[in-house]
Amino acid sequence: MAAKTTFEIGPAGKTAGNYTDVAMAYLQDEKTTGDIDNINLEELDLTTDEFVLDEVDIHIQANLEDDLVKEALRTGVDLRQYSKQVESELHRIEQASIKDYIKESQNIASLHNQITACDSILERMEGMLSGFQSDLSSISSEIQTLQQQSVSMNVRLKNRQAVRSHLSQLVDELVVPGAMICTILDSPVTDQEFLEQLHELNSKINFAKELSFRETLACSDIQDIVDRLKLKAVSKIREFILQKIYSFRKPMTNYQIPQNTLLKYRFFYQFLLANERTVAKEIRDEYVDTMSKIYCSYFKSYSSRLLKVQYEDVADKDDLMGVEDTAKKGFFSKPSLKSRNTIFTVGQRGAILSPAELEGPILVPHTAQRGDSRYPYETLFRSQHYALLDNGCREFLFLSDFFMVVGNSALDLFNSIMGKTLSMFLKSMSTYVSDCYDSIAVFLCIHIILRFRAITTKRDIPALNKYWEAVLEMLWPRFELILEMNIHSIRNTDPQKLGVLDTRPHYITRRYAEFSSAIVSINQTFPNERTNLLLGQLQVEVENFVLKMAAEFPSRRDQLVFLINNYDMMLSVLMERAADDSKEVEGFQQLLLARTQEFIEEILSSPFGGMIAFVKEAEALMEKGHLDRLKSEEARITQLVRGFSATWKQSVEAMSRDVMRSFTNFKNGTSIIQGALTQLIQYYHGFHKILNQPAFRSLAVRSELINLHHLMVEVKKHKPNF
Repeated sequence: MAAKTTFEIGPAGKTAGNYTDVAMAYLQDEKTTGDIDNINLEELDLTTDEFVLDEVDIHIQANLEDDLVKEALRTGVDLRQYSKQVESELHRIEQASIKDYIKESQNIASLHNQITACDSILERMEGMLSGFQSDLSSISSEIQTLQQQSVSMNVRLKNRQAVRSHLSQLVDELVVPGAMICTILDSPVTDQEFLEQLHELNSKINFAKELSFRETLACSDIQDIVDRLKLKAVSKIREFILQKIYSFRKPMTNYQIPQNTLLKYRFFYQFLLANERTVAKEIRDEYVDTMSKIYCSYFKSYSSRLLKVQYEDVADKDDLMGVEDTAKKGFFSKPSLKSRNTIFTVGQRGAILSPAELEGPILVPHTAQRGDSRYPYETLFRSQHYALLDNGCREFLFLSDFFMVVGNSALDLFNSIMGKTLSMFLKSMSTYVSDCYDSIAVFLCIHIILRFRAITTKRDIPALNKYWEAVLEMLWPRFELILEMNIHSIRNTDPQKLGVLDTRPHYITRRYAEFSSAIVSINQTFPNERTNLLLGQLQVEVENFVLKMAAEFPSRRDQLVFLINNYDMMLSVLMERAADDSKEVEGFQQLLLARTQEFIEEILSSPFGGMIAFVKEAEALMEKGHLDRLKSEEARITQLVRGFSATWKQSVEAMSRDVMRSFTNFKNGTSIIQGALTQLIQYYHGFHKILNQPAFRSLAVRSELINLHHLMVEVKKHKPNF
C-alpha cells in the first residue's frame, strides 16, 4: 500500500484526523499510483486503544443523562450486546461513508481546486483592497489639507472684504465729485442742490479733520480742494446772509419775511459756525446790531405815537377820594364828559383784561388819530406790551433756532438785541409812574403784565421774565402809594367843609364803592394780600367817614337815613362786580341790616311808640311772672287800643310816604316799608297776646281791638308793588 493513514481519538472522543483531509490525501496518492483497487480497509481501524481517559467519568455521567440510555437501563437491555450492536452499526456506516467519499472523489478534487483558485483570487483581492485602503488614507489626508486651505482662504477673503469696505468708504469720503465742485462754485445758494452739496462738503470736511488727527496720508491729497471749496462756500453764504440782514434796514420792511427765509437755510449758519467761526461771529454781530436798532426805533416811534391818542385829562395829586368836589373845578363835576378817563370808576376799562381784548390786535395810532379817538393809559399800555410780547417771543424762537443757542446763551443773545428796547420801556414807565395818580390804570397795568407773564410761561419763553418782574416792581409800589394817599385823604376829611348836608349817598362813598368794586373784581383772578390789606384799611376809613358825616345831622332819624342810603349804595355797587361772599360785601350787609332795623324802630316809635313801649314792658314782666302789676294800667291800655284803631291807617300811609321820600333806592325803600309793617304786625300781635292774659280778660276795651287777620289784610294794601 502506497500510504498508511491512522486515526486517533481525541480527548472528546472524536477522531484526531479529519476524515475529509485523509480522504483527499489518499485520493491524491491513488491518482499518482493508479491503484485504487488495492485499498486495505482493515487499516482504517476505529477501535484503537489510545484513548485519553482523563475525563471519562464526566462523559459517562453525561451519557447516563441521555434519554436513550435512561430508557435502555429502565427496560433492562443487555448493555454488552447493545454495545456490540451499536459498534457493528457504526462500522457499517463508516464503510458506507468511505465508499461515498471515494465515489465523490472527483467532485471533491474539483471542489478543492476551485477552493484553491478562490483562495488565490481572494488573495489578489485582499492585495487590491489593501492598496485601495492605502489610497483612501492618502486621500483623507489630502482632504484635510484642502479643508485647512479652504478655511484659511475664507478668512483671507473676509479680511479682504472688510478692508475693501473700509477702503471703499474711505475713498468715497475722500473723493470730491465734479458735481460738487460745479455746484458749490456756480449754483446760487438758494438752490436745493447747493444745500445738498453743502451738506456733503461739510461731511467731507469733518472726515478730513478726523483723518488728519490719525495722520492719514491720503488726506493731504484732497485737503487743498476741500479748503478752496470751503472758502468759496463760506464767501457765498456770508454774502447771502448779510444781504438778508441788510434788507431789514429798508423802511417799511416786514422783517419777519427775511427771517423766515433765513430759517429755511439755517444750515448755512451751522456750516459757518463749524468751519469759519470768524465769519459766523461777524454775521451774528451784524444781526444783533441791526435788529437792536430796528426794534428800538420801531418801539420808540410806536410808543410816542401811542401817547398822542391818550386822554388829555388825567388825574393829578389832588384827585383823591377824600377831596371835596369844590377843591378842583371841572374834574368830578363833569362825569358825563364824552371820552373822559374816570378816576374811581372802572366802567368798561376792565374789559381790557378779557382774553379777546388782551390778545386782540394792537392799536394803529394814525388810524386812531384820523378817527379822533382817545384811549386810557392802560389801553395804550396793553397795545404796547402785546406788541413787545409778540415780537419778543418770535425773536427768541428765531434766535434759538437759527443761531442754535439754548439756556443762558439764548437769553444773553436775546438781551443783546432787545436790551435797548426794554430799557427804553422801563424808562418810559418810570416817567409815567412817577407822576401817575390814576390807581385803576396802574392796577390794570399790573394785571395786564401778570396775564402776559402767564402767556409767555405757557409758551415756554423765558426771555421776558426779568422785564415783567422789573415792571411789576415799578407798578406795585406806585399803586400802594396812591391807595395810601386815598386812605389818608378820607381819614383827614373834615365833614364841615363838604358843603350842605344831605341824606342822599355822599359822593365820597360813591367814589369808594366804585373804586373798591373795581379793585376787588380785578383782584379776583390774581389775588394779592397786600392789596386786600389796603382795601381793608380803606373800608375802615370810609366807615368812619360815614359815621362822622352822619353825626353832623341833628336828628337820629336823619342820621339813620344817611347811613342806610350810603351803605345801600356801596353794597349795590360792590355786588355788581365783587363776589357775594367777599369781605367787603359781607361787611356792608351787616351794617345795612343793623341800621335798617334801627330805622324801622325809629319810624314806628312816633305813631306807635306807646303801644310798642307797653308791649316790651309787659313781655318783660311776663317773663318774670309779674304781669299783675299792670292791672292798674287800664286807662293806659284803653287809650292805646282806641288810639291805634283810630290812627293806624293814617300813620301807615304817612310812614310809607316818608320812607319813599327818604331813600334814593326805590327797592331799598320798599324793603324798609315791608320790614316796618311786618314789625308793626308783630308788635300788635304781641299786644293781642298780652290782653288775652287772665289779668286783662275782664277789660271792656278788648272788644275794640282790631282783628289781627283783618289788620294783616289791610296792611298788605299799603305795601308798595314793584
